[in-house]
Amino acid sequence: MNGRVLDNKVALVTGGSRGIGRAIAERLGREGAVVALTYAQDHAAAGEVVERIGKDGGRAFAIRAELGRHGDAAALWAAFDAEIRRHSQQAGVDIIVNNAGLVSSSPLAFLTEGAFDEVFAVNLRAPFFIVQQGLSRMRDGGRIINISSGTARNAVPEVIAYASTKAALDTFTLNLAKQLGPRGITANSLAPGVIDTDANSSWLRGNPRAEAQIASLAALGRVGQPDDIAGVVAFLASDDARWVTGRVIDATGGAGL
Repeated sequence: MNGRVLDNKVALVTGGSRGIGRAIAERLGREGAVVALTYAQDHAAAGEVVERIGKDGGRAFAIRAELGRHGDAAALWAAFDAEIRRHSQQAGVDIIVNNAGLVSSSPLAFLTEGAFDEVFAVNLRAPFFIVQQGLSRMRDGGRIINISSGTARNAVPEVIAYASTKAALDTFTLNLAKQLGPRGITANSLAPGVIDTDANSSWLRGNPRAEAQIASLAALGRVGQPDDIAGVVAFLASDDARWVTGRVIDATGGAGL
């Protein structure tokens, strides 16, 4: 792994067992980082990611973490602390990628209080306290990357609660950048559009009409892939991005231009 851009770095990627999170975890591993990835239920899928990173010459381990509950951040970091010394010569973390998220597809008229609380707990409260409790572990010059969404800026009433969590996450990012700048820690949001993942497979894959519609929204004329997002995360995690902070990076392929 000599010469890779993230050598000697430790990264935490939440929701790293599938979809965008998996692509991010695997990319950071290829770039030399020791990757701690969290998963909620699918232990086998998380194990596959760890195995893939290992085959590519990297180091990784998985942490089961059910986000959206009180105490979730403390439990996650306790598991991280217990495991990191087996994979890295130093404790602590350099990169936090808050990727895990829950999509609520209920429009305003049908959204229940319980569903509202759940999506905010997973998408906003969990990242908030993961960062809060991770800062004592984060080395100066670190990176915080919050996975937001294009829906935070473009009205999509069908996912109003989800979009609201992502808009709040962007504000959280902005304030982190200001607060943590003196430590050389950058904080940025990354906002994908529709990405071809398992979460979207039921209505997107194998549906030429849906694929064409989504592709038509992007200036680049295709549906986004998880690797498209992982590449931008790898840049934001690298030293090349040291002068970029407090920004929402659009990764929609130019949707809505």
